[in-house]
Amino acid sequence: MSDEVLVDVDGGVAVITINRPQARNAVNGAVARGIAAALDELEERADVSALVLTGAGGTFCAGMDLKGFLKGDLPHVEGRGFGGIVESPPRKPIVAAVEGYALAGGFELALACDVIVASQEARFGLPEPKRGLVAAAGGVMKLPRRIPYHVAMELALTGDHFPASRLYEVGLVNHVTPAGEALAKAAELAARIAANAPLALAATKRVIVESADWSHEEMFARQAEIINPVFASKDAMEGAAAFAEKRAPQWRGE
Repeated sequence: MSDEVLVDVDGGVAVITINRPQARNAVNGAVARGIAAALDELEERADVSALVLTGAGGTFCAGMDLKGFLKGDLPHVEGRGFGGIVESPPRKPIVAAVEGYALAGGFELALACDVIVASQEARFGLPEPKRGLVAAAGGVMKLPRRIPYHVAMELALTGDHFPASRLYEVGLVNHVTPAGEALAKAAELAARIAANAPLALAATKRVIVESADWSHEEMFARQAEIINPVFASKDAMEGAAAFAEKRAPQWRGE
């Protein structure tokens, strides 16, 4: 990776850290390319089943690096979009660990994750209208699909900061931790996810993500296309055998 993005792998979990604390982890081109490169590598690693995205220095991400933007340093990657993730999140489950601010594009990075863990001091917001901009990296599209319409409208139209406790109340944040403990909780949660069969995890995530647009008539047929290979996999046989033999399964991703 690069100095702007750090990756640490331990026990099936990869932690991806945005490492620009001096700029509140604002996303520039180097960060976007670093996240994209990390995802490309980790998607192919058999020893990694779940990911965590976080920021260094007590802040998740303050959004796009506006100084870089003014100089033409665009925080996008072809095919993956802003931050190297929002348009093409990983197939593997990914957990956001949020301390401090998750604002503008930083909030949209969290929305690109499957689970959000935040400290009680974390603050979320889409302040783009305060700057004459629009949250274009998925925020205004994803929020009304994940939280009540009127809450999404208030958050998006005011541009105000919302505490983690409020977003926990409306179901966007999964867990709220004491300050400084979001990463530990996210890593623990990711480890519980990573203990499961990788093919099953990827298929489960894919069905949840894609099925929102399926009609009632096609939903089971579309699901079958994704999950049937899992039922025919070696891991499925291993899972059944491990259960019968009362032992821990040994997943191979096959």
